[in-house]
Amino acid sequence: MKIRCLIVDDEPLAQRVLEKYISDVPYLELAGKCSGALEAMEVLHEKQTDLVFLDINMPKLSGTDFLRTQKNPPLVVITTAYPEFAVEGYELNVLDYLLKPIPFDRFLKSVKKAEEAMLSMHLRAAQPAQAAKDNDPFVFIRSSKKTYKVNLNNILYVEALGDYVKVFTTDRMIVTYQSLKNIETLLPPKTFPRIHKSFIISLHRVELIEGNQVKIRDRMIPIGTNYKTDFEKLIVSI
Repeated sequence: MKIRCLIVDDEPLAQRVLEKYISDVPYLELAGKCSGALEAMEVLHEKQTDLVFLDINMPKLSGTDFLRTQKNPPLVVITTAYPEFAVEGYELNVLDYLLKPIPFDRFLKSVKKAEEAMLSMHLRAAQPAQAAKDNDPFVFIRSSKKTYKVNLNNILYVEALGDYVKVFTTDRMIVTYQSLKNIETLLPPKTFPRIHKSFIISLHRVELIEGNQVKIRDRMIPIGTNYKTDFEKLIVSI
């Protein structure tokens, strides 16, 4: 599987570094290089792009403002010298956040996350549309070189931790290198609500709700302030 990459950065040196990194990974392919967000809009319109390496601090239109203009953007990895933009980037559901100067091993981690996310999306698209309505609904979750078929009824909760996501089931824990947002798109929102920036839970597995926490087995999981109202509405509607 080829991953077509777009570099969006107004620094020529940064462009050259990323271009060299992309050329060193056999399954990556350079779709284009842009010096600004406006130029990137044209490239995304004209060329198939799977992954964007996006700088934030650019003239005319910042990387984050550019992301807000995109309805269905490709996978995005932020590349910047400014760590203070990390929170804003993750709120826009970026895949990863790389600080310049970018080491090659850290670049590879982002690429691995992109590969896992794309494989999961492809597997999801290949599932029958009625899968979520069947008596035995399931999802495919890619982990390293294995792909697990996971019954939704067996999922307890999902936790985002740094560069990866942990899916806790009744009999195992699966580590997958993709964003929590990607996992969220695989799950029915009414039975698997996101209650925190780092957690998705199975309503069927909730044993207790106490204050701003829910209990699933022996784990107390926080309810984030930004998610509390929607969660309470969901509970009332059931």
